[in-house]
Amino acid sequence: MLGIESVKIELDIPQEIEKKDQNIKGVIILTTLSDADVESISIKLIEKYTRGRKEAKLIDEYVISKILVEEKVSISKGEEIKLPFDLPFKIVKSDMDELEDRNFFNGLFVGLAKKIKGVKSEYRILAEVNIKGTTLHPFAEKGLYFR
Repeated sequence: MLGIESVKIELDIPQEIEKKDQNIKGVIILTTLSDADVESISIKLIEKYTRGRKEAKLIDEYVISKILVEEKVSISKGEEIKLPFDLPFKIVKSDMDELEDRNFFNGLFVGLAKKIKGVKSEYRILAEVNIKGTTLHPFAEKGLYFR
């Protein structure tokens, strides 16, 4: 009735990604309890950047990369559809990260400074499916780690 029981989405992506690859290959798996028409799928790579401690803690989220797959797909009840995708990305390094990468000793000091300041980044993939005739669009999230 509300359209929330229709399509289920699942992400199949590697848990660890090499930063130098600059591309995430994955598969979106769609299943449904009733017939549905997919109009588009939005896929985003999001960075959650945290810094500070306790009351001074600040959290920001940045969309690093985004693609829109406008492939119209009809799914029948009980059917499973797998849609492969490639999400290009580029991780932008801060001045501190650049300094940390230059040599071993800089890395020790910068790593210690980051730990003291509570600086860390977490990454996740968010995929949202736009279903024809529904108000609430199903989505899936999966965390990943960059080496």
